[in-house]
Amino acid sequence: MLGEFEYMLLTAAAGLGDAAYGATIRQEIEKATQKSCAIGAIYTTIDRLEAKGLVRTWMGEATSQRGGRAKRMVEVTSAGVKAAKEFYSAVMRVSRTSSWAPSGAEKLI
Repeated sequence: MLGEFEYMLLTAAAGLGDAAYGATIRQEIEKATQKSCAIGAIYTTIDRLEAKGLVRTWMGEATSQRGGRAKRMVEVTSAGVKAAKEFYSAVMRVSRTSSWAPSGAEKLI
């Protein structure tokens, strides 16, 4: 089972597609949570997800706007998609009877 931050990172990376790398993933997570996020936490989580086979990474081209540094690109694997879907489904199932779930949420699952 994924952790919450792992799920957010997978979801952000999947949504970003070809533009997914540490800084853009961080921006998406910060925008969604409205909280700051350490870039170290992003890369530690990327490493963990890669070790689990849920993402793959590679070094992109060096760019002048990044001072000649290359971006570490991130792609969600099919196993990562499956894990994210399972996490989302589990959260929806456990939430459907909570007082904060929207009326009729049990029909969404």
